[in-house]
Amino acid sequence: MDTVFISGLTVETIIGVYDWEREVTQRLVIDLDMGWDNRRPGNSDDVADALDYKAVSDEVAAFFQAFHPQLLETAAERLADRLLERFAMPWLRLRIAKPGAVPAADSVGVVIERGERV
Repeated sequence: MDTVFISGLTVETIIGVYDWEREVTQRLVIDLDMGWDNRRPGNSDDVADALDYKAVSDEVAAFFQAFHPQLLETAAERLADRLLERFAMPWLRLRIAKPGAVPAADSVGVVIERGERV
């Protein structure tokens, strides 16, 4: 299984459990490792055979424009489901970080893996 990755994708969204968090946007940083067979695009040199990381990035942005969960865990589960289905990838590792959420830490967040590495 090969991997296509997107690192440090930043989105502004409404997320959080406190009342004040529901009234402001906050920055999230998303890292994705996505299972993909790169032999076909590697041989064809045709973007149509590749996992379109621009389209994946746009899908992540659209997801957070439309969906404003309270929990990072909920965001991770639903975003993973959406990406796996939309792009027919067999596996992904998704990291969502919320910088500044805890004053004593640079960032907090969640990492999930879904699907199967083959």
